[in-house]
Amino acid sequence: MIGEKKDFISLEDFTAAEITGLVKLAADFKKHRQQKKTRSLLAGKKLGMIFAKNSTRTRVSFETGIYELGGMGIFLSQNDLQLGRGETVSDTGHVLERYIDAIMIRTHAHSDVLELARAVSIPVINGLTDWCHPCQILADLLTVWEQRKTLKNLKVAYIGDGNNVANSWIYAAQKLGFSLCVASPASCAVSDKITDSCHNKNIRFTEDPEEAARDADILYTDVWVSMGQEAGAEERIKALEPYQINAGLASLAKKDYIFLHCLPAHRGQEVSADIIDGPHSLIFAQAENRLHAQKAVMYRLMK
Repeated sequence: MIGEKKDFISLEDFTAAEITGLVKLAADFKKHRQQKKTRSLLAGKKLGMIFAKNSTRTRVSFETGIYELGGMGIFLSQNDLQLGRGETVSDTGHVLERYIDAIMIRTHAHSDVLELARAVSIPVINGLTDWCHPCQILADLLTVWEQRKTLKNLKVAYIGDGNNVANSWIYAAQKLGFSLCVASPASCAVSDKITDSCHNKNIRFTEDPEEAARDADILYTDVWVSMGQEAGAEERIKALEPYQINAGLASLAKKDYIFLHCLPAHRGQEVSADIIDGPHSLIFAQAENRLHAQKAVMYRLMK
């Protein structure tokens, strides 16, 4: 949260009880999705959705979610706004807050989200930045909750690029206390800004993917080349090849492990086709849960 105003910027800003509460609320929204009583909870509320990055799950889940709660979503491509012509983020925010009730922004620089949140009096939701992706991890936690009925005493293995999704998993582990092992090559490791300040005994960092996968309840990966990293794609892919989640690596996890991927995925790259399409994969249930998690966040901030 920023100041006294409620925002959803990073899981780092929330307590374990608040995160768990959002997960349970999301589960409740999912259970009662077809009931009329949920269709007017945010009646008349308007959500502005700023997109500087392409999106499938973020756009559709927020737009559908606000509609199902009785409000309306307004899609705002950065190229269609004056942001594309040099207007500052804060100036754009000052204009938008006079029209709408909350802003969701999916962009590159995390600093833009922080600037927007400080500038406006309405809630700001981080739909994704180059630093973290809290909406995704909230949906992931809901998926784990549905399968395990707990967020404790679990081992999560994040294997691959130490990116924004990895950062948000680290924040979640810091708050909730489950075991997390992040395996990445040195060239694609999690930022020193996190590792240097992360003294939680339940969180480990390694260059050995087998160490991470061993006895894991959840195997998790993401694309090796995120939007904006295309220039160094060849080198990144070569460095990350030993980190593919495949049958060999998965055999080290618990027999009832769950495979998760935030999508979009590149079958045959960060994960083999037999794993992502196999019986342990919950990627589409995970994708669906973006909707319910988004509804929980919007309701908490906009009610």
